[in-house]
Amino acid sequence: MKNNPFKLLNKFDIALWSVSATAIILSFVLCARRDYLTLVAALVGISALLFNAKGHVLGPTLIVVFAVFYGIISYSLAYYGEMITYLGMSAPSAIACIISWLKHPHNNGAQVEVATIKLRAVLTVLLIDCAVTTAFYFILRALGTANLVVSTVSVATSFFAVSLSVLRSPLYAVGYAVNDVVLVVLWSFAVATDISSLPMVICFSIFLVNDTYTFISWNRMKRRQAADGEPTIAVSEISRPTANN
Repeated sequence: MKNNPFKLLNKFDIALWSVSATAIILSFVLCARRDYLTLVAALVGISALLFNAKGHVLGPTLIVVFAVFYGIISYSLAYYGEMITYLGMSAPSAIACIISWLKHPHNNGAQVEVATIKLRAVLTVLLIDCAVTTAFYFILRALGTANLVVSTVSVATSFFAVSLSVLRSPLYAVGYAVNDVVLVVLWSFAVATDISSLPMVICFSIFLVNDTYTFISWNRMKRRQAADGEPTIAVSEISRPTANN
């Protein structure tokens, strides 16, 4: 992929990022107890989603940074499920995503080539997801994870989303949108005891808006790429790296 990811941004992208950043900063300022790491993580996160929406490799690169920050924050609140999910799954998956996206640029340009995956691949992802989630439930229970059920659901939705992002499918944004809802609930529990976690609730609420936009943006990319005479790749097997947030 070519550099210069900022050339992909339009006025709406800039406005969306500006509004998102303003909301996060305001929630941070209004908190009596401020956690600067939470603020930085949230700003990195919305930046990652912006470039994810444009199909640029800078998106998953920033996700790696976000995963590290978010893992540290989650550990401090005994959200071990979130810590393990992001450091042990989301970060490595984002690296795999970077490799996949770099190997499949559209017309050697700045955007990734969008793939179409068949039902068989989606079902395979879901089956693996069920196995991973079941294993994580017992691990998280043994660790004494706070809000165990919600944390386990977060693992399930995260795994589904990251798997489809590596496979370059627009459906990955749907997985992340569902995960955003779960995380808003999870961090709302934290706010009940520590108001400094409010920026994370705002962050994932904004993530929900951004992931919805990402899904719309990727489907537009898919139509444009097909119109360019470069049909999207159909993949029926999850094991095949050319199928794809």
